[in-house]
Amino acid sequence: MFIPFGGERLPRRFIQLIAGLVMFGVGIGLMLQSGLGVPPWDVLHQGLAERFGLSVGIWSILVSVAVLLLWLPLREPYGIGTLLNAIIVGVLIDVTVVVVPQPGPSWLAWAMQVGGILMIGLASGMYIGANLGPGPRDGLMTGIARRGPSIRLTRSLIEVTVLAIGWLLGGSFGIGTVLFALAIGPLVQFFLPRWTIGAQASEDAWTHPAR
Repeated sequence: MFIPFGGERLPRRFIQLIAGLVMFGVGIGLMLQSGLGVPPWDVLHQGLAERFGLSVGIWSILVSVAVLLLWLPLREPYGIGTLLNAIIVGVLIDVTVVVVPQPGPSWLAWAMQVGGILMIGLASGMYIGANLGPGPRDGLMTGIARRGPSIRLTRSLIEVTVLAIGWLLGGSFGIGTVLFALAIGPLVQFFLPRWTIGAQASEDAWTHPAR
């Protein structure tokens, strides 16, 4: 079921969606370039890139498409935000990796890592708050959770699984991955209410966004 592309304050919501997705991709790119670790799903993308070639951003897009296919039996509603999420985040990861060099001093690596996490927290509040469709990985988790297990348990199991697979493939699990896991929930709880337009997003569903 396609979420209607309309409703109140649509121009602002659409601009907010695009800005949030761009910032999300840049944030992941900064974390990747810092060399200190990336979010769980991006450990998988990085591992796939290490093992099979292509870029992290392209693997992000390919995995998004594969995850959207898993939505079919779950019959999850999707929107323009779902489709744009699958493409824009991956493109901006690769653009950031090309534009931003890997840091030399450790303080700069930490600045990129912390800045990337803060950017992802803000971006999550923006794209989720636009209410134009969940990200592919978010929809997979909420779709499974609606059939029994809690959202928190479903998220934990899926993210631990993709993290383990990505690490085995050669992805970088580091202190930044742990820092992201600890910080992203409070950051989204802070930013989401300030950016939500229209229907109230579920705080429990979006406490730990996976895009």
